[in-house]
Amino acid sequence: MDAMARNKRPSNWFRNANAKIAAIPMVLTVLVVFVGGTLWTVLYSFTNSKLLPREKFVGFDQYERLWSSSKWLISIENLAIYGVLSLIFVMIGGFLLAALLDQKIRFENTFRTIFLYPFALSFIVTGLAWQWILNPDFGVQNVVRSLGWTSFAFDPLYNSDIVIYGVLIAGLWHETGLIMCLMLAGLRGIDEDIWKACRIDGIPTWKTYLFVVIPMMRGIFITALVLVTSGIIKVYDLIVAQTGGGPGIASEVPAKYVYDTMFLSQNLGQGFAASTMMLLTVVIVVVPWAYLEFGGKGRRV
Repeated sequence: MDAMARNKRPSNWFRNANAKIAAIPMVLTVLVVFVGGTLWTVLYSFTNSKLLPREKFVGFDQYERLWSSSKWLISIENLAIYGVLSLIFVMIGGFLLAALLDQKIRFENTFRTIFLYPFALSFIVTGLAWQWILNPDFGVQNVVRSLGWTSFAFDPLYNSDIVIYGVLIAGLWHETGLIMCLMLAGLRGIDEDIWKACRIDGIPTWKTYLFVVIPMMRGIFITALVLVTSGIIKVYDLIVAQTGGGPGIASEVPAKYVYDTMFLSQNLGQGFAASTMMLLTVVIVVVPWAYLEFGGKGRRV
């Protein structure tokens, strides 16, 4: 009887058949567009393709030219500065704002909407808005000077030494609200009994956050970290809207380097090499996240 019952059970291949059939278009899209496009990009990064793809392989020549380019090195340096500072300030700022809103303050919904509103705007709109705010003739510098401080100077977008920090201001304004919402959702998921137990034990609030709450929000922090990091790596439109890569090439970033190389310089091979390096960076970010999220769970089970 058991053997007959097992024979009547559907094969694993036919379980949830409707769901699997419905997923076929998405699976094909992933395989053809994403996986296929990625492999095609990596393959042609080893060729001397110019205006059109050519199958003349030149080994690692494109990568050697890439890492000998001062423009590429500047873009990497800018991305590192923007990325590290953005991670620090967005994560800390988002958590602090969430902690403040979690105190059941008045007009919480209003404040939450105000903080999240910048994320509803595109990076192009954000960049253009902050380009105006940081413009010395119309923005902050002009307002302060009109109040009497005629020697005040604040024009980061026009100073090649600090232009990346001007871009950082706009990026923080755009991203912090989203991280605040993620952190707030995590804080609202903490059992109220944990807070009560910490208060009864006389544990200071800051220690409760640091040693109890934050470890319990590990999944939220990892998700926020991945979202922020992926956005940092592909930052492009914010740079184009605010500075166009200037002054000179002082605010170049890898994504803009790829676009300029492929479509303005018409050097596909070099652009593919730069894209592959960006892909490698994404892999370095995603693989540890996947391991922490799924690998550890597998071992504990």
